Amino acid sequence: MSAHAASDEAMLIAGIARGREQDLAEFYRRYQGRVYAFLLRRMGDAADAAETANEVMLEVWRSAARFEGRSRPLTWVLGIAQHKALDRARRAASRPQRAETDPDTLADDSLGAVDLIARAQDAERLRHCIEGLPEAQRAVVHLAFYEDLGYGEIAAILECPEGTVKTRMFHARRGLKRCLGGTGEDEASA
Repeated sequence: MSAHAASDEAMLIAGIARGREQDLAEFYRRYQGRVYAFLLRRMGDAADAAETANEVMLEVWRSAARFEGRSRPLTWVLGIAQHKALDRARRAASRPQRAETDPDTLADDSLGAVDLIARAQDAERLRHCIEGLPEAQRAVVHLAFYEDLGYGEIAAILECPEGTVKTRMFHARRGLKRCLGGTGEDEASA
């Protein structure tokens, strides 16, 4: 992140801390999609993820004054999302996870029907393999590959040592390779 962008983000959060609703609206516009995607992968239910994403933004409103700038705003907000997801999981009964497949996200006018089907099947296979990973490994994979975060930022969000993140990623990659390699094993976990 450039110095200008970091300054812009800090001013935005400072505005939220002062109660500026337009700054919260801008923060929401910038981060809601990433927070929702993170929560959807963690929770597996679109409605729960959307509701929890709203709780996260409410918490941003309440706690912006406590943001110290020691991490990127994305790291901070995903840390809040992680806590909200854990709180919800503790309160709720276990539910089977299901992925939402939106045909509109798969549509690409440049692809033919056969290509679309092949792409959807590959995506479904990858999703299946990721879902087969233990929860801790799924979280690391999501943050690294979908949020493009480094190990240090992932460690901060998950509140664990960086070495633990690296170990989880090692095991996740091994499990995904085994699952995607078609070795006959149905589960990605070791």
